[in-house]
Amino acid sequence: MTDKQYFTMIQVRNALNQIADRMAEDDWKPNVIMGINRGGCIPGVYLSHKLNIPHEVLDVRLRDHKAKPDLRNLEKAYAFQKKILIIDDINDTGETFLFIKNNFGGEDRVKTASIIHNAPSKFDKLDYWCYTIDKDVHPCWIVFPWEEWQ
Repeated sequence: MTDKQYFTMIQVRNALNQIADRMAEDDWKPNVIMGINRGGCIPGVYLSHKLNIPHEVLDVRLRDHKAKPDLRNLEKAYAFQKKILIIDDINDTGETFLFIKNNFGGEDRVKTASIIHNAPSKFDKLDYWCYTIDKDVHPCWIVFPWEEWQ
């Protein structure tokens, strides 16, 4: 059985504050924040409120859902030359971020963020993150506050 590591809302808020601070240090502010469905929605909404920037859902679920990813929100924002921050709770395998970046290039106006970065992820070009783990060294399942219903 995989070890579970429980993440707290205090850690989530700390991570989002650090991500916002790093974007400010880079003098980069998105026009829209897109939270990857499902794990990126809550961090995306929190960051949206903190920065007073609109939030939209980006429906790319490669692990849990085999339906075709819905990139219409991203395509529309991209077509209007908007700066876009794509956020997820964890950059785990990297498949989701790779899929998005492969479809919407490496332009500076599309950046990525996650609360946690798994060091051996296939996606090593994450722009903003707070915590780093290495699941090759310590295999675990990160449990975020929004994943448990009690």
